[in-house]
Amino acid sequence: MKEDKKEYKTSAFGLWLSFKKNWQLYVLLIPIVLWFAIWAYKPMLGLIIAFKDYDPSKGMLGSNFVGYDNFMTLIVGNQKTEFWQAFRNTFIISVYGLLFGFPIPIILALFFSEINSNWFRKVTQTITYLPHFLSEVTITGIVILLVYNGAASTGVIARLMISLGIVKDTGMRIMETPSFFRPIYIITGIWKESGYNSIVYFAAIMGISPALYEAIRVDGGNKWQEIKYVTIPGMAPTLIIMIIMRIGKMLSVGYERVILLYNQNVYVTADVLSTYEQRLGLVNGNYSLGAASGIFNSLIGFALVIGANTISRQASKTALW
Repeated sequence: MKEDKKEYKTSAFGLWLSFKKNWQLYVLLIPIVLWFAIWAYKPMLGLIIAFKDYDPSKGMLGSNFVGYDNFMTLIVGNQKTEFWQAFRNTFIISVYGLLFGFPIPIILALFFSEINSNWFRKVTQTITYLPHFLSEVTITGIVILLVYNGAASTGVIARLMISLGIVKDTGMRIMETPSFFRPIYIITGIWKESGYNSIVYFAAIMGISPALYEAIRVDGGNKWQEIKYVTIPGMAPTLIIMIIMRIGKMLSVGYERVILLYNQNVYVTADVLSTYEQRLGLVNGNYSLGAASGIFNSLIGFALVIGANTISRQASKTALW
């Protein structure tokens, strides 16, 4: 017991010395701490409405406590059809995004690393980065113009799909066809974010020692063998961390792009949890069910991160913590 008290006093004294010595740095932390306290942690108090029959006139604390009734309404109650449809769409879109969207930045980074001309690499990187800095409204507006095939005008991609026989030239509107929404959403996301996301992987490649490449060339290795035995293993820690973070966001499909691209005709494949929560909570005024849906989504994401991190730590000794 005495040793524990002594250790505590020693650690407390060491902390005080550190603060006294570096107090300027701690002062600089104050705005960041305040930002997190106000914008990240304080709003969490509002999650209590997920366990209440929230009435704006009574306020958050004055509303009646209903326990898990809101969650049961979503999972097995009268909202289950729409909720599970949104959950399924969110999961499917996220899986497609992981399968098709995750490898593209890696491939781009590999291509950039093989370009010998610095100015040409900078130009190509800038071109691929550019869509990231455009707003979702601009990006989706361009996509709609490209694929729109209504009576008023015909997009370039729509015209190509008609000529290839993928769609019929009978007034069929691609944006109003459920089966086309997911591919359009995924391709739009790849176009917008792949170039910017490749920065992390390109930095990982640049951090690999050139001596490793020289060694494999001396042994007679070709370019494919360099990528297979040097580049990919060198990128492995970064790849693992990024995929864990991506898995944690699997149920966090952003509502902005979905709202800008979808319509009532494609709800069956386009309505995701974020748009469902927005429509249920803000449009219909059922704040309690919207909050309950958000908490359920967050818990699933938290479980996915924990599971992916545990598996990664056991399999490769690389993890977030």
